Amino acid sequence: MRFLAILLALAQTVLAADLKVGAGAVKITPPEGAPMAGYYYNRAADGVHDDLWAKAIVLEAGTARAALVSCDISALPRPFIEEARRLIAQNPGIPAENVMISATHTHTGPVLLTAGSRYNLGGEMLRIARRYAEDLPGKIAESVRLAAAALRPAGAFAARGREDSLTFNRRFHMKDGTVGWNPGKLNPNILRPAGPIDPDVPVVAFGDSEVKPAAVYVNYAMHQDTVGGTEYSADYAFTLSRLLRDAFAPDLLTLFTVGCAGNLNHFDVAWADPQRSHGEASRIGTVLAAEVLKMMRRLEPIPAGTLKARSAIVKLPLPELKEGDLEWAEKIAPTFGRPDAAPFLDLVKAFQILEVEARKGKPIGAEVQVIALGKDAAWVGMPGEIFTELGLAIKTASPYRFTVVAELTNDSIGYVPNLKAYDEGAYEVVSTRCGPGSGEMLVDAAVRMLIEMHKEK
Repeated sequence: MRFLAILLALAQTVLAADLKVGAGAVKITPPEGAPMAGYYYNRAADGVHDDLWAKAIVLEAGTARAALVSCDISALPRPFIEEARRLIAQNPGIPAENVMISATHTHTGPVLLTAGSRYNLGGEMLRIARRYAEDLPGKIAESVRLAAAALRPAGAFAARGREDSLTFNRRFHMKDGTVGWNPGKLNPNILRPAGPIDPDVPVVAFGDSEVKPAAVYVNYAMHQDTVGGTEYSADYAFTLSRLLRDAFAPDLLTLFTVGCAGNLNHFDVAWADPQRSHGEASRIGTVLAAEVLKMMRRLEPIPAGTLKARSAIVKLPLPELKEGDLEWAEKIAPTFGRPDAAPFLDLVKAFQILEVEARKGKPIGAEVQVIALGKDAAWVGMPGEIFTELGLAIKTASPYRFTVVAELTNDSIGYVPNLKAYDEGAYEVVSTRCGPGSGEMLVDAAVRMLIEMHKEK
């Protein structure tokens, strides 16, 4: 109730800045039998635990409009972003550069086929996957069209919570001097985590002139891989969204994005209990929802000011391949898509080598995007699975009071470690398609845009 009182008391101030907000959602659950993403082997979906959605929040301040979009998908490769933006530019007419599209990284969503695929699909699974890929950009664009059609005067409010009991750095210094990845629960050889976590829970709420929250944007840095199995699910974001609807209104839209969680997940190695089930996703979503609900009582007004969007394409170097790498990878390639056909890290390395080789030395063009509302709030979109140290660096350097950093936004270039991690090795470094220093290049681009945009009138 205090949230509603804050909205009522501040409505005159915020609405005077001519901010309008609309929210829209479109179901994007594939049919049963579609291939599921997230791992290095094929598995077909055989049911729906909860539906997958494309959710959009459209902001309008003066003549400027921007869209924040989140999809219950493991990752959105660049071609899907470009096609969705093209359709959005046509209807409802929001420029492509003002559209930020993120994937929630649920591992219980569909495979999105691109030119290179580690799944080796065939038959009915391939047919379903192709049809789904063709239809998805239009559904993303429709969520934005619905949000734009729902635009109405609104206030913007933000708070930053903290939840440090859910997310864990999954890289560890081990007693043998190596850095291990997901080394197992109660492993006696673990010394200490190899990096930090990011416990921030940024919350941005939008309420209209009827003193009712229409949409809430929530961000948290932790992998969405808590369920497993072969049922479609939005993972812990599903419970988060359901509980916030229960607390406020049946039509409340909760748009969730993942913070920089390339090296973070939910496994507590000091806790012996299993942690992969719908029950675990529900537990995590409930704890996270509780923190969001606490923050809804501590929201601060965000004067609308000017709405701006800017992006930069950063050319990232490729990892160096050694003599013999390509021949070795080509021997592993026939096993792609088959569980346990080859050692896990061999599959990871082989696929990385083939993708890097296919680029023929061409750098990765990675988009970094910033959307800013006034002088207080900014959203930063990063194009891969970004190590948390890099996200923390952006937030520390940002001049905006509330800075949200969302990974897997506008592309999915794979893991982006920080420079220190390259010498440590382990899964993410074996997997990465970009060379040392790439993460810091992305941080520099984001911070430069944040500072420049904050200085502008």
